[in-house]
Amino acid sequence: MQRYFVNHRENDHFFITGDDYHHITRVMRMNVGDEIICVDPDGKAAQCKLVNITSEVVELEVVQWIEKNVELPVDVTIVSGLPKGDKLEWIIQKGTELGAHQFIPCMSARSIVKLDEKKANKKKDRWQKIAKEAAEQSHRIIVPHVYGPQSLQQLLEISKNYDYKCVAYEESSKQGESSAFHQVLKGMSRGDSLLFIFGPEGGLTEKEITLLEDEGFISCGLGPRILRTETAPSYVLSAVSYHFELME
Repeated sequence: MQRYFVNHRENDHFFITGDDYHHITRVMRMNVGDEIICVDPDGKAAQCKLVNITSEVVELEVVQWIEKNVELPVDVTIVSGLPKGDKLEWIIQKGTELGAHQFIPCMSARSIVKLDEKKANKKKDRWQKIAKEAAEQSHRIIVPHVYGPQSLQQLLEISKNYDYKCVAYEESSKQGESSAFHQVLKGMSRGDSLLFIFGPEGGLTEKEITLLEDEGFISCGLGPRILRTETAPSYVLSAVSYHFELME
């Protein structure tokens, strides 16, 4: 059953406009009586029936509310040093499927991609749309928030709001470190927040790692193999899911 995140709800009625209206009426060709899942801004999901279709609005009535919660028990924010091409789009799509709570692109020393304000805003809109579509596909009850590109200094300020802070550092893996991330997961409780930073192609510089460690970040190896910048976030999110959801 199709799922949509809907901003306009009045009691037991949802109202859909814009791109989702077009998708329902033109792409899916739905009619009055068809059913979909609607999720309101508070993360409440309901099975709904189409009751009216106008030239601009689809109106739906709640058939039954859905109580199931599919979100990770901890909030994980993925920070990615701006990579080349469409890699960040892939990170956001797959990261959303795996349960990430937020995404923060970061302009680090080895980031080749440089975005001015106009391009950054356009990219942010696209990234947010990708997160929404992936959240609908994976039956999330929230859409992860995607920040615009942040500097390292801005990121350090944001990091003050998190319970745990980690940075993926391939030199830790090369030196055989394998327990730091495990120890972080063991120390976390349901409801805690984790900020995890990944460098762009070429990784973070030693200077950046030192700065992060001075601000309380824990350097973590992610196993004996060196992962690509677009693969490492999926590894971490999978590990979090395994620890908190499959090991119960």
